[in-house]
Amino acid sequence: MSHLLHHFKLSSPPALLEKNPFLDFIHSALYDPNHGYFSQRSGAVGVLERSIKFNQLEGIVRSFWILLSTILLRLAPIFWHVLGRKAYMKHLDKIYKQSGIAWFTPVELFKPWYAQGIAEAILRTANLSVPLKLISGYLIYEIGGGSGTCAKGILDYIMLNAPPRIYNNMTYISVEISPTLAEIQKQTVGEVCSHLSKFKVEHRDAMDRSGWASELVEMNDHIDLHVCEYISTVFCAKQIDRKSIVFSLSLMAGDVEQQPCWVIMLEVLDNLPHDLIYSESQVSPWMEVWVEKQLDGEGLSELYKPLQDSLIKHCVEILELDKNDTKRSSIVSKAWSKLFPKPRRCWLPTGSMKLLEVLHAALPKMSLIASDFSFLPDVKVPGERAPLVSTKKDGQSSDYSNYLDAKGDADIFFPTDFWLLERIDHYCSGWLKLQKDKSSLQGRKRRTITLDTSSFMEEFGLPSKTRTKDGYNPLLDDFKNTKFYLSVPTHNIK
Repeated sequence: MSHLLHHFKLSSPPALLEKNPFLDFIHSALYDPNHGYFSQRSGAVGVLERSIKFNQLEGIVRSFWILLSTILLRLAPIFWHVLGRKAYMKHLDKIYKQSGIAWFTPVELFKPWYAQGIAEAILRTANLSVPLKLISGYLIYEIGGGSGTCAKGILDYIMLNAPPRIYNNMTYISVEISPTLAEIQKQTVGEVCSHLSKFKVEHRDAMDRSGWASELVEMNDHIDLHVCEYISTVFCAKQIDRKSIVFSLSLMAGDVEQQPCWVIMLEVLDNLPHDLIYSESQVSPWMEVWVEKQLDGEGLSELYKPLQDSLIKHCVEILELDKNDTKRSSIVSKAWSKLFPKPRRCWLPTGSMKLLEVLHAALPKMSLIASDFSFLPDVKVPGERAPLVSTKKDGQSSDYSNYLDAKGDADIFFPTDFWLLERIDHYCSGWLKLQKDKSSLQGRKRRTITLDTSSFMEEFGLPSKTRTKDGYNPLLDDFKNTKFYLSVPTHNIK
């Protein structure tokens, strides 16, 4: 082929990396140390100097509306709601203009209340995963900890509300790929001196399997270089580092982290690499989408190839478990697709699947708390579960209609299909079996629940703290497109 395929390299070890150029393209556009979006923009995630005093926000002279409310009793709550939102949006607009930041995360906007809701959920889910009397301290991992606001809020809450032995023996580990954010997290958490002995940042890629084998580093010296070369040859890879081999051997030996722990992922799934598959019609087989450089060496275009990547195949099979196979499609539908073919494009969360596979292998007793966008408005990129490709210049946001235009200056974030996330979670834990899976190993069933952010915060948080004087509550009313996913282990295999 005369075209030169453009491979974007991930930081993961080659033997443990599925060679999929499209997945690499998304990862490179976001995380490449030289031209990735998050590498170029250290201020992509903002830090508020002080918490917003929601209870002090009001829309207009209250006496006027008190008078109006006595006249229009039934309509008054609507007016209060509108005024409260207007006051909040005006205050938020002022913050963005003063800071010049691309966006603030919910945990930042609603600090410390957002993080404290998560901390309360951790304290309660402890009883589901392991008896509380057996817990001397908590082990919490946060992936993509941003500015460290969530970590500090959780540590604050547990210090004040949990038994002293829990806080005194807890460990909070932030897994952060950005060196700039890693330093900011240390500064944020370090505002409370007692937190420093319980908090540490590991600057690494959470999808890199070898990073979760840090406690087994001492085994490296016992693995001969020739063994590494032999295993590399067996797996058809150029090189496998010793740390990766240690991790793989530890999994086979059952030497993994057995302590119950919690993994927190806030707005992480939306920025994980995805794969794109394409079909010429409603009944045509799916094909992988690759990214290639054009002959001029500057532009990028798509190339379609038969499915061969294992992550893509597994994800497609999980999607189609409850659907009829294309071979069983009716004659009418096949005829219709030939007369009126409709191309299909589908974005698959293979990055999420890869991360969950690594987490379930390294932390089989983990409890997972993830929050993300369930849908995104005004998406211009075509396809099911398509991303929003957006950039911000001079305070103005603009969206791309083609993901190939994202070259380090744009954020690429995807909506999370929480139904699919749950299926992938069960698959990676070993509970959900695919049709072609002949292994006898059976994972343990997990208790899972998906909640709207408003429902989650009403259950675990203090929503009264984020209510304006006019009765509007942005935490409950302004994030309708976000959800929480909770997944805890059980002892059941049936």
